[in-house]
Amino acid sequence: MKAKNRDQSLSDSRELDGSYDQLTGNPSTSQSKKTIKQRFLKLLPCCKPSAAPSISQSNEEDDFELSTVCHRPESMDKLQEQTKFTKKELQVLYRGFKNECPSGVVNEENFKNIYSQFFPQGDSSMYAHFLFEAFDTNKNGSVSFEDFVFGLSIILRGTINDRLNWAFNLYDLNKDGCITKEEMLDIMTSIYDMMGKYTYPTMQDDAPREHVESFFQKMDRNKDGVVTIEEFIESCKKDENIMQSMQLFDNVI
Repeated sequence: MKAKNRDQSLSDSRELDGSYDQLTGNPSTSQSKKTIKQRFLKLLPCCKPSAAPSISQSNEEDDFELSTVCHRPESMDKLQEQTKFTKKELQVLYRGFKNECPSGVVNEENFKNIYSQFFPQGDSSMYAHFLFEAFDTNKNGSVSFEDFVFGLSIILRGTINDRLNWAFNLYDLNKDGCITKEEMLDIMTSIYDMMGKYTYPTMQDDAPREHVESFFQKMDRNKDGVVTIEEFIESCKKDENIMQSMQLFDNVI
């Protein structure tokens, strides 16, 4: 019985990452190319094993996969229903996620460490913390494949309102339904820290605060010192630059 469950579990995993042909049961011959989607995936990293063993035989690969995967994602059909990705896209995303994160989840410390590799000129730890919080919707201190694709589906395939709501949630640090100047300053400071001091043109120390003041002058319609979700969405939709920047993600995957 255990062997049967083990085989079924392995079959489900292979179906999810597209590593075998579902009609013939043979290994898939199609190889995914390195595209923008894979590079984008790397910006949202997962934990790596400290020492992955060298494995050549298929049965050893099966044993290694089953021993390292702590969290197994939901079925392909269910994820397809809950996101705006096709089955093939989910397979590509899962394959990349599983390769980077054999345990099936990523914690904040690993997220920060790997994210920092993409911004060696600055300190990305605080911005990575905010981003991790946005993806960790269950607030359990880890991001699973489900968490990852749910967030990615909104960012890449969501409506304008979906994307703006996601961005607002990122900026609303204490999740009380409004953005304060202090919260926005924390976000902007983290972004400037991530970019580094040795950029061109050189950024002034007061640049984050000036950016916040500009943000509130544009967004805080009733001048009450906070920006609500309604003010945020309305202001963003009227800003041509913001709308154009959001469209850059339309064809990432």
